[in-house]
Amino acid sequence: MNELGWNDWFARRADCKPTDTVARVAAVDRDQLLLVDQIGQFRAKLAGSYLHRHHLSHELPCVGDWVCVEKQPGEDFGVIHALLERRTSLRRKSAGNVIEYQMIAANLDYVVIVQSCHFDFNLNRLERYLVMVMEGGAEPYILLTKSDLVEPAVLAAQLAEIRSAGITAPIVPLSNITRDGLDDLQRLLLPGKTYCFVGSSGVGKSTLINQLIGREKLETGAVSGTGEGRHTTVRRELIRLDGGALVIDNPGMREFGILGAEGGIEGSYSGITALSSRCRYHDCSHTGEPGCAVLAAVDAGEISREALESFLKLKEESAFNDMSYAEKRKKDRDFGRYIKSAKNDLRKR
Repeated sequence: MNELGWNDWFARRADCKPTDTVARVAAVDRDQLLLVDQIGQFRAKLAGSYLHRHHLSHELPCVGDWVCVEKQPGEDFGVIHALLERRTSLRRKSAGNVIEYQMIAANLDYVVIVQSCHFDFNLNRLERYLVMVMEGGAEPYILLTKSDLVEPAVLAAQLAEIRSAGITAPIVPLSNITRDGLDDLQRLLLPGKTYCFVGSSGVGKSTLINQLIGREKLETGAVSGTGEGRHTTVRRELIRLDGGALVIDNPGMREFGILGAEGGIEGSYSGITALSSRCRYHDCSHTGEPGCAVLAAVDAGEISREALESFLKLKEESAFNDMSYAEKRKKDRDFGRYIKSAKNDLRKR
C-alpha cells in the first residue's frame, strides 16, 4: 500500500471493522466513488449509516482520502463505513456567496500551484493559494508555465516579484512546447508521494500531466483504468505515474476564497507574524498605531508595503468568512432544534 501513499501515520489511526479493508479514493462520481487498493480499482458507495451521521460536505470522502470499505471476495463493488483521519488537506471557501468549505483533495504531500507566465500571472492569487496550502499542512511548489511565450526579462521580473513578496517556495519555470523545465519538475515527483496540481483554466495543467503520463497511454484509455479513453479535468482524479508519484489534476479554479485560514496566513507571512510580537500593543492592527514594529519595517524597506496590504486584506477576508460561517452554523443548529421541537409537539398531540 506504500506505493499508494500509505504510511505509519495512517496505520496508527486506522480503526476499521475486522470485515473492512482500507482503500484510497481515486475519484468521486456523484453518489459513487472510485477506490484503489493494492489489488486494483473498484467502485463503492457510502453506507447509509455514514450518510446519516455526516451531513456537511467536508465530512464526506474526497479524492486522496483513505476509507474503510467492506467488499466481498469476488465482488467489484464495496460499501464505505468510515473515513480515516486526514493528515493534510486542501480546501477553499465554496464559490459564490455560500459560506461553506469545499474539499479539493486530502492527504497531499505537495501542492503544485500552476500559473502561466503569459496572461495568468497574478501575485495576489498566488498568495491566496499559498495561504490555503499552508493552512492544510502540505508543502507548496510554484510552477510557471508557458515560459516560451514571454521574454527572459519578463520571466526574471516575475521571479523577482515572487521573491520580493517573501515567498520562499521552490519555483520551476516550464514550457510544455519546448519541454524546458520538465526534467526539473520530474525530479521533484517522488515515488509514493501525492501531488495536487491547482490553478486557473488554460494554464497548461492538463497538457503537462498528459506529458507526465505519456500521450500514448491517454489514447489507449490506460490513465485510470476506467475505460474513458482520454484524460479530462472535469473531475478530480488520482493518477499514478510510471515513476511512482501520485498526482491529482483539478478543474480550473480562478476563484479561491479563504476560510478558516488564520494559521495559513501567519505561515505564509512569517516575517510579518514574527515582527508582530514586537509591536507595542498586543492587538496591533498594523495600520497606524504608535510603536508598530511592522510599519517600522515597512518604512525601513525591510517589508514591502504591497506585502503588508496583502496580509491585511487576507486577514480581513478570512475573519469575515469565519464569522459568516459561524453564524451560518448557528442558524443551522437553531433550525435543527426548531424542527426537533416541532416534531416533539406533534407527537404529544
